[in-house]
Amino acid sequence: MIQVRRTFKYRLYHNRRNKRLQRCLDVAGLIWNHMVALQRRTYRLSGCYIKRYEMQKHLAKLRRGSPRFAHWRLLGSQAVQELAERHDRGYQQFFAYKRGAGRRHGRPGYKKVKQYSSFTLKQAGWKYEGGNRIAIQGTTYKFSLSRPVEGEIKTVTIKRDSLGQLWICFSTVMDAPNVRVSTGNSGGFDLGLRAFLTDHEGKEYHSPQFLRAELNTIARRNRELARKQRGSNNRRKARWRLAKAHARIANKRRDAHWKLAHELCGRFDTICLETLSIDGMKRMWGRKVSDLGMAEFVEIVQQVAEKTGTQIVRVDRWLPTSKECARCGAVQEMPLSERHYDCPACGWSCSRDQNAALNVLAAGASAAGLGDVRRPLLAAVSA
Repeated sequence: MIQVRRTFKYRLYHNRRNKRLQRCLDVAGLIWNHMVALQRRTYRLSGCYIKRYEMQKHLAKLRRGSPRFAHWRLLGSQAVQELAERHDRGYQQFFAYKRGAGRRHGRPGYKKVKQYSSFTLKQAGWKYEGGNRIAIQGTTYKFSLSRPVEGEIKTVTIKRDSLGQLWICFSTVMDAPNVRVSTGNSGGFDLGLRAFLTDHEGKEYHSPQFLRAELNTIARRNRELARKQRGSNNRRKARWRLAKAHARIANKRRDAHWKLAHELCGRFDTICLETLSIDGMKRMWGRKVSDLGMAEFVEIVQQVAEKTGTQIVRVDRWLPTSKECARCGAVQEMPLSERHYDCPACGWSCSRDQNAALNVLAAGASAAGLGDVRRPLLAAVSA
């Protein structure tokens, strides 16, 4: 048995008492913007960084002693401390990027108060009453219990989406059996634009391109929003309809990604994927890259792999997987217009994406210590 961390997300039922949670989220946005302003002002005047514990003390002092910030008490003390932890974590990631030790990350910035998305309660401020009921700061709320809450609850997070709907997330720790039925299969995959995913056997997985299918609806919703007077209720309703259309597209895409990720993790013990520069692809090909959601799909595959025990191997994007022959290793120039790979050295011929997937699998298997899988794979594919 191993201990795993799981998150269970549920939709809160609509109720007038939810306005209290909405106000708490607004207060969390105010506190966040205060920390951002204070941190930037301190750095501008002294060149120093306010550490997390100093920031937490400062916020606690304002909540206790200043009438100007008395409304901050609506948010629990532990939720305020967790906001300071988020702020510090964002700056640490920014510093790591500036040192060249982390991935690209900007410094924490201001956020619209009415759109601030979440706050987290740790040990205090909540009590799970069983079933679909939870008490938060003395008020009981009900949520849609789509599946039972499993494990020991560690934290409770209240989230607000772009539609203004409230969700509750339980982060739990539970014991899970460290058992996996091994398939003995390893898979290499090439992410692309023509075919969303191509495996080493040449099988293609296509994306419906949900945004492209709803472009007329999105354009109509944008025109309706542009015609409304600023500050009016009709403009607020039009903005909500536009956000709902975008949320529906995102939900469809996410559902397809989860289903495909479970299918792949059920078929393969090891999955080899190429590391892509999504920002560079967006600059070159624009909206289609965002519509496919490659970065989101890779994150979902990693989450499913953690649950199923599947090994994920990331291959360096600078390897010439599209130019190198999967059989003999010869390298040739391959412009994007060339969709079929024909090796002049050994005569190997296959689709461009399948050749890249074979090279990704070979590089990933070598990095994972699985040995050279090139020859048996090529023999199976050729047969």
